[in-house]
Amino acid sequence: MAISNRVLARAGMVLLAALLTSCATPPPAPGTPREAVLQAWGQPTARHALPEGTERLEYATGPFGRTTWMIDLDTTGRVRQARQVLNEAEFLQVQIRAGSGALTREELLRWIGTPGERRHGGWAGGEVWSWRYPTNDCLWFQASVADSGRVTSAAFGTDPVCDAPSDRR
Repeated sequence: MAISNRVLARAGMVLLAALLTSCATPPPAPGTPREAVLQAWGQPTARHALPEGTERLEYATGPFGRTTWMIDLDTTGRVRQARQVLNEAEFLQVQIRAGSGALTREELLRWIGTPGERRHGGWAGGEVWSWRYPTNDCLWFQASVADSGRVTSAAFGTDPVCDAPSDRR
């Protein structure tokens, strides 16, 4: 049985509306219970234990996503703060900590979340982690993570997606 174009078009519109709605979910307000966050946002990409015994929910948008929301919960399971962490201010702080040799892999994940891309073969072995973020300059942020678990360097670079050949003959 063939599916009509009209049915396919409607199904496509419903799917598009659902996707747009999920992208437009506003960040939760302080005081929102964990259950309400999970209902509105779904399961987090990761959960991070914070030093003061609280929890951080990470919502990363994937390899080509340019946002990662960190939602911090207090000891009662209510939102303390929600913030989008893929931005130049956060990255500059990461660079400072990485330059001092004081930043670990776990701290980096807790700070700016799951990288969009990981590859082996950093300058000193280990891996290079990369995050895309909202910018008009087609940059991404990268951090070198040594086999020891220390972040050895961090810098901005040109996103290779932008390096496509300009001659498309």
